[in-house]
Amino acid sequence: MSFFFELHSVSGKARTGLARTVHGEFETPAFMPVATLAALKGVTTGQLAETGSEILLTNAYHLHLRPGEDVVRDMGGLHRFMDWDGPLLTDSGGYQVFSLANIRDVTDEGVSFRSHIDGRQIFIGPREATRIQNALGADIAMAFDECPSPTAKREIVARAVRRTVEWAKVCLDAHDNEEQTLFGIVQGGAYEDMRSDCAKQLVQLPFGGFAIGGLGIGEGTEALLQMVETTLEHLPSGKPRYLMGLGRPDDIVRCIALGVDMFDCVVPTRNARNAMLFTDDGPLRMKNASHIRDERPVMAECDCYTCRTVSRAYLRHLYVAGEHLAGVLGSIHNIHYYQSLVRRCRKSIEEGCFDDFLRIWLRRYNGPNSSEG
Repeated sequence: MSFFFELHSVSGKARTGLARTVHGEFETPAFMPVATLAALKGVTTGQLAETGSEILLTNAYHLHLRPGEDVVRDMGGLHRFMDWDGPLLTDSGGYQVFSLANIRDVTDEGVSFRSHIDGRQIFIGPREATRIQNALGADIAMAFDECPSPTAKREIVARAVRRTVEWAKVCLDAHDNEEQTLFGIVQGGAYEDMRSDCAKQLVQLPFGGFAIGGLGIGEGTEALLQMVETTLEHLPSGKPRYLMGLGRPDDIVRCIALGVDMFDCVVPTRNARNAMLFTDDGPLRMKNASHIRDERPVMAECDCYTCRTVSRAYLRHLYVAGEHLAGVLGSIHNIHYYQSLVRRCRKSIEEGCFDDFLRIWLRRYNGPNSSEG
């Protein structure tokens, strides 16, 4: 079997587990750094491994545009191509149906995109998305889905749910990489009944795991948590539950409390490039003048390369001077921080005290003594 998942412990609704793939294991809850084009900006795979990252995410739509999945396959597959020997997951391109709404057209057959690179027309449907991911060779592939806008009207979301379910069946039929498992994606916008209906239909299909898509894109925290909780009620406990694209540390720990196993987001690296670094006392804005002579590391309890070697004063200098190294060092810290956070969550779940950990951590992160935000 190319993919195997087992639960290890439960504290409330929060869970720990272990996923096994052809290219190794990863513990859950897990955070996946986003290497959209098979790379994180300025960070090597060796540096990523040192942050504690066990699984990475790449994007099938963008890799289809360049260099092309045939090139990746001919170069030995995605793992060899990007020099990463651990587990990999490829997003199918379904999110681009939402994010590239101004250059695409959706029908029941799939999506026609106008390339943002050279303007050429590209068609990706469920069969094409699956074929692309089979060729790339990641350990986990995602079914092709339609991600509607969070402000979309009910009839538009209902149509997206119908397409998502029908496309999921086509993806399963088209999937032919025995070393790769396929996850289904639940859509439904901010409508509880449609989320429930989509989940109920998808769990009847033989997916290796299930993702919750279309959240964290503007619906607000309260609606986000409600949709996650509603969806999880219908997902099987014996398979991984993946919340796609969620990025703030406080949202992640809250969703771990609801029973989510896997996360990904560009927030730690994008924010690092924009001089925002995360700590247990909230985010630090590194260009602030308060850091100009600050000898402290970003976070005293952190043992990442950045915190071991440079001061806040030096980082501020790099950011203000526009040095590329600032984003590199910041990304290393932020990714390490996220991995440390989910690792501490796992430990508290295993010890049966996750509720206490969650309460204490949230109070510190959002409290009156938090960083300058």
